[in-house]
Amino acid sequence: MRDDGGPAGLLRRRVADDPSSPLVTFYDDASGERVELSARTFDNWVAKTANFLVDGLAAEPGTRVVLALPPHWQTAVWLMACWSAGLVAEPVDPASVKEGTSKQGTSEPSDTSDPSGTSEPFDTSEPYILAAAQEVLDDVIADGALGGAAEEIVGLSLHALGGPLAECPPGVTDYAVEVRAYGDRFVPGPEVTSETPALNVTKTTFSAADLVGAARTAVEKWDLDARDRLLVHMPFTTLDGVLTGLLAPLASGASVIIQRNLDKAVLDRRLTLEHVTVVAGLPGRNDASGSPRRLA
Repeated sequence: MRDDGGPAGLLRRRVADDPSSPLVTFYDDASGERVELSARTFDNWVAKTANFLVDGLAAEPGTRVVLALPPHWQTAVWLMACWSAGLVAEPVDPASVKEGTSKQGTSEPSDTSDPSGTSEPFDTSEPYILAAAQEVLDDVIADGALGGAAEEIVGLSLHALGGPLAECPPGVTDYAVEVRAYGDRFVPGPEVTSETPALNVTKTTFSAADLVGAARTAVEKWDLDARDRLLVHMPFTTLDGVLTGLLAPLASGASVIIQRNLDKAVLDRRLTLEHVTVVAGLPGRNDASGSPRRLA
């Protein structure tokens, strides 16, 4: 019998308890984009993506899914979809993929459990599904060691209005086009449990239960609750990034603001307009310990 001890269980409880309030807000200051998703809408995207992975790409529990994606609401969706289906998410830095190094943890300033901020290139000797942002697709395809080793390559436009890739290369599946056809509910198989491997970052694999345990520890340590709005300027390529950018807000009832391409000139106004109570990954504004900092 499948248990609810993993991140998918946290999302189910959040949808049941507070379906309509914002769960994820996303800003990209380079494009001027702002997107806000309630728990119900986020869950809808997660279900469609999980169904796409399982029914469309034939992913099975234990399949590796390498995510060459920047800090973005769709990255959070893919992480949760992987965990819902019992897949092992492996987020990597798109910038390093573009450079051909495929190292983790270096895309934007962050708190990180890896002091060097980098890790070994991801393993291309074992099969995997590769989800890549449009900005790095050409580099992935040109590098036979990256694209050639992937069983499937999925391209994400990351377009604010859900638009397709500007140009979909041969052999690449356009996520925005394909995902719409899949169902709004996802039911995992009984083999997906809290002990299922779920995340591979900084040379460490965490089970679904590990992630929930770490999230609950972070909630207690950072004193988060449902009244908090957490602004995060960190990649999802470390455990700290995954906790602050998704799991700790989810476990505490808080909401998260994922920030990309930060324009420091608008930061103070954003903190006020979005009623931010806690910040993480902001240069000069972190707690001395490296933990998220509560604003006065």
